[in-house]
Amino acid sequence: MKIPFKPLTIATLGAIFLAGCASPQPIDEHKAQHVTVNAVTAQGIGNKIGTVELLDSPSGLVINTDLSDLPPGPHGFHIHEKGLCGPAEKDGKMGAALAAGGHFNPNQAPHHGTPLTGHLGDLPLITVDASGKSQEKLVAPRLKLADVQGLAIMVHAGGDNYADEPKPLGGGGDRIACGVIQ
Repeated sequence: MKIPFKPLTIATLGAIFLAGCASPQPIDEHKAQHVTVNAVTAQGIGNKIGTVELLDSPSGLVINTDLSDLPPGPHGFHIHEKGLCGPAEKDGKMGAALAAGGHFNPNQAPHHGTPLTGHLGDLPLITVDASGKSQEKLVAPRLKLADVQGLAIMVHAGGDNYADEPKPLGGGGDRIACGVIQ
């Protein structure tokens, strides 16, 4: 015995099918946030070294770097909890961009980690070429532009192993460039 489909059931299944076939929403380039990034030292904020573009996408926060005058190699790259790039004192010593605080960690993740497992501010590392430039497209899958408004974006002197061992916070070390996301 066959049970006939009711018109409402057919309409519902049709709507689900059509919704599944719809293409994803395009990225709105007009809603991109452009962040000026400056070199930083324990003495203060230095020259502009480029920009970082931030925009929302279905995959997360897209980050496009256009940076120069950086040391070649891999560098830790993070969102920090305060929208400040000035020096501050820690353990009786002035440090570059320490006013930005620690990594953005509103969910209280217990450890530094990958962009999928650690602090929300843990981003993919950037790689700087032999000429001192970084022009990369990265994605922070757990972030949206609204999450990072008013915070700082930071480049560290060293790479990032996404762990707290053997050195804290991935071993990135000193802060060498910073921008405020407004």
